Amino acid sequence: MAVAFDEMNGPGGDLRPAYRELARWLKETPPDALEYRRQEAELLFRRIGITFAVYGDAEAQERLIPFDVIPRIISAKEWAILEKGLKQRVRALNMFLRDIYHGRDILRANIVPDDLIFQNPVFRPEMNGQDVPHDVYVHIAGIDIVRVNPEEFFVLEDNARTPSGVSYMLENREIMMRLFPDLFARHRVAPVEKYPDELLSALRSVAPLGASAEPTVALMTPGVYNSAYYEHSFLADKLGIELVEGRDLIVKNDEVFMRTTEGLKRVDVIYRRVDDDFLDPLTFRPDSALGVPGLMSAYAAGNVTLANAVGTGIADDKAVYSYMPEIVKFYLGEEPILKNVPTWRCREPRDLSYVLDHLSELVVKEVHGSGGYGMLIGPAATKATIEAFRDKLKREPEGFIAQPTLALSTCPTCTESGLAPRHVDLRPFVLTGSNHVTIVPGGLTRVALKEGSLVVNSSQGGGTKDTWILDE
Repeated sequence: MAVAFDEMNGPGGDLRPAYRELARWLKETPPDALEYRRQEAELLFRRIGITFAVYGDAEAQERLIPFDVIPRIISAKEWAILEKGLKQRVRALNMFLRDIYHGRDILRANIVPDDLIFQNPVFRPEMNGQDVPHDVYVHIAGIDIVRVNPEEFFVLEDNARTPSGVSYMLENREIMMRLFPDLFARHRVAPVEKYPDELLSALRSVAPLGASAEPTVALMTPGVYNSAYYEHSFLADKLGIELVEGRDLIVKNDEVFMRTTEGLKRVDVIYRRVDDDFLDPLTFRPDSALGVPGLMSAYAAGNVTLANAVGTGIADDKAVYSYMPEIVKFYLGEEPILKNVPTWRCREPRDLSYVLDHLSELVVKEVHGSGGYGMLIGPAATKATIEAFRDKLKREPEGFIAQPTLALSTCPTCTESGLAPRHVDLRPFVLTGSNHVTIVPGGLTRVALKEGSLVVNSSQGGGTKDTWILDE
């Protein structure tokens, strides 16, 4: 694997301009003072109660996500390219979803194979021909990006269903501003605090045409046992909207209402953090206790907006991801600004053959996997694990893709032995309203805290950093 690009020291160990002040500050700050503030940050996170749950971990149902106090810095020039590429990509994702559930021009043009869509378990035939308000399907996208050298960023994944992590982006900034005012005074850091206002504005803008001038928005959660419940309650509070569960909502005459102490109140937009399968027991899983009976009927009648739309999972399928460069060109007639990681589709015999011969060199992922589960990182895997994946691939090749093991860039990070480079990625959050696409400058930087590890997911032991976009 190639040597990782260091975000601070760059190729050849030359300090990069965006990190000059940080380097100077680190030189002036005694290690014990930095450690003291690191402990203060941890204490604040504990007091605030920022936790996440790990499925299947009975001994630690809720964990504190590790936070590293050394920020990751991106220059304004670099961000401008990322922002333009992210907006382009999300515009194409929305056009792709509308097409898949309507005219299917892209299938007729043989850009994307039919069976990849129609045999895909996250494709929702219930959405065939159904219009959604303002043709927006992905209202909130979390696009995972990695960097491999000074010039190249790659999109690793498109999260088009219910991307998590924005609460950490906001809390990280608040904690950093509280503990490191001297460091902020040396930089012009673009603010992220306006994200809740921009999210609420985007959600209100996509209200059904029949909604009132001040549409009612609610955030629908599966409940306290969901791994992202903290984020759900945090966002509802920041947006000033009601946090509801399925049992709090009722459908009457194809309209959705929530129960309040003053009686029923119509809901126009639901920012739902409940998976498609559980949204409406009359349409999807009949055993779902999380959903609202009749919700899909109200949706089909155009009386409520669901964000993100039902059926968006097809856009973050990892096999569909491999077609994104062609998808961008097909709908926009433009070259993609952000690159895809080269991807082998194991559903294709030639690709499968190559992957089976090179498992020890590749990263293998489930096409519907998330959270770092179900992955093989070949160079770090044991022979037994590789053989187990070989069997899986032979049994169900269509369930996997493979990619080269990228040398994710590194950032200086606090470790037990002092500052040391650790691999990072970045998840910016892209908002799409009725007539605009916006991104707050930054996102969630995830960091692999183990030396040499490339797995940044919090569920796999990763942590987070504040992401600074310099406002130059």
